Amino acid sequence: MQVDGDRIDRIRAQWAQECPNLDTAPMEIIGRILRAEHLADGPIRRTLRQHGLDRGGFDVLATLRRSGPPYQLTPTQLYEDLVLTSGAITHRVDALQRLGLVERVSGQPDRRSMRVGLTAKGKKLIDRALGAHLECEQALIAGLSPAERNRLAVLLRKVLLEIEEQHERQ
Repeated sequence: MQVDGDRIDRIRAQWAQECPNLDTAPMEIIGRILRAEHLADGPIRRTLRQHGLDRGGFDVLATLRRSGPPYQLTPTQLYEDLVLTSGAITHRVDALQRLGLVERVSGQPDRRSMRVGLTAKGKKLIDRALGAHLECEQALIAGLSPAERNRLAVLLRKVLLEIEEQHERQ
């Protein structure tokens, strides 16, 4: 589907009018990535809510599930993988534990030295929620052909690798 212009095109045109010497070319990529994330957030949140999850809880459960049997990680492994603080992981794990979706495996009093594991209930839920989540994502990219999806994925990987490298240098 050919589109004459999107919001980013309109924003760039406004900047070109107001500040003609301003190079707004990065908005074509970064602006669109951020806008797409913003617009995709609603359908993704609604899908997860149907399974009683928010994005944070989903991320923790999915990270544990994809880690493979026995579906356990340390809080440090979780916060490094999810790029969160240890406090944020503790908060998420506490909430998921109250719901019976994860358990703290070790009996040590320092929660950072314990392992966090999926319960049977958590595994069952994440397996259902993941299927629905992927269906939602599929619907969001339905307008792209397989070849376009592949090209876009390759280019986005390249952008992300550069951004991650810059982030690590800071």
